[in-house]
Amino acid sequence: MGARCERAFALACESFLQGATEVATDVEALDVQIDHDELQIHALILRILALRQPVADDLRFLATALRLITDLERIGDEAVNIAERAVAQEDEARALVSGELAAMALDVRDMLHGALDAFVQWDAEEAERVLGSDDAVDERCAAIMSTMKKHMSENAGEIQAGLRVIRVAKYLERIADHATNVAEQAIFMVRGDDVRHGQRA
Repeated sequence: MGARCERAFALACESFLQGATEVATDVEALDVQIDHDELQIHALILRILALRQPVADDLRFLATALRLITDLERIGDEAVNIAERAVAQEDEARALVSGELAAMALDVRDMLHGALDAFVQWDAEEAERVLGSDDAVDERCAAIMSTMKKHMSENAGEIQAGLRVIRVAKYLERIADHATNVAEQAIFMVRGDDVRHGQRA
């Protein structure tokens, strides 16, 4: 499920940044599979809880997985949102911040990959690294939005294109937030520490 999310995210960013509108269909197909994964994993976890009554590390693992699949499902939805904003024709708004958007997308992709690795490898240190990366993504998002607001105020014909860029930046920021959630859940699974809402040691 995590691998599908990473693939959907990469395709969605390619679709928007390169104007490859045909890629959106692939992203939507992956999202359908991600939704199916969520339902299957959820049912399996409930079955294990009912039949095996796990304790300690096993229970934390299953509790983490229940929360994690919700975040992964939302990442799939946000990838679809990004792909849906792709347009074939070039516009000034996208060109103006394409470098910043690409850099933001790389940062978010690194966070997502790191968070999933932390979960799979039971690696709390990698999860902590992911948590420390979120502020930089937020700063990039704010900078892109500021640039777009100025651009739209000076170019009335670019308002629609500018709004598309702003929405994509917000979708990227939300995916980073979901990756942060996954990292927090990985820390809970490994150490039993609840670090949500900034409750870090």
